[in-house]
Amino acid sequence: MHGPALLLSVLLAAAPLVAQQPPARSLQEDVIPTSAGDLTITFIGHGTLMFRHGGKVIHVDPVSRGADYSRLPQADLILVTHEHGDHLDSAVVERLRKERTQVLVSRSCEGRIPGAVVMQNGETREVAGFRVEAVPAYNVVNLRPNGQPFHPRGNGNGYVITFAGVRVYVAGDTENTPEMKALRNIDVAFLPMNLPYTMTPEMVADAARAFRPRILYPYHFGQTDPQALVRLLAGEVGIDVRVREMR
Repeated sequence: MHGPALLLSVLLAAAPLVAQQPPARSLQEDVIPTSAGDLTITFIGHGTLMFRHGGKVIHVDPVSRGADYSRLPQADLILVTHEHGDHLDSAVVERLRKERTQVLVSRSCEGRIPGAVVMQNGETREVAGFRVEAVPAYNVVNLRPNGQPFHPRGNGNGYVITFAGVRVYVAGDTENTPEMKALRNIDVAFLPMNLPYTMTPEMVADAARAFRPRILYPYHFGQTDPQALVRLLAGEVGIDVRVREMR
């Protein structure tokens, strides 16, 4: 075989390889109105989110398993909740950085990302035009076999980010702690529900009844059924539970 016939044979042999390439995953988005324009939330997956508001971009816990970051915009601000590999991916952080990108991390991430600023539990900063509050994220009930918590107190942060008066709480890996339940005026909350590392649906419902977010997204929920939370909060007026693909 030679000439055009040989070329056709090569092309046909290569065709199945091209067909096997998976298409880019379509990411879900919600839009939340604010007094200074829309806040767009992109649900990347697991514990990973992207926010766009006022021409700026915030990435939370960006990791390579969540998305093809070459297709997503670079960050003005990056927030990392703690050091575990499904939340901290230093290579992705570097890919998302541009000249003035600011990176805030928890205490357990100190020294892992060059130039990152550590936020201690309870600290508040004005960064990239946003107010960011660090909320303690830790376990009380769920422990490792050696008796140590999966997420010790003081290591991790959740973050409350204010977008033109709209307060968004991304809890990180945590249980329904007193600090969480003491929050007020939260418009949008992301609460984790991945056993045994974070909360049961009952814990999430308990926290939601305490601080009453206007919109509640279960996230980082692994094999836990998010509809269990929907059922638990079905009678709670003023809490809109929204399930997105955040396994």
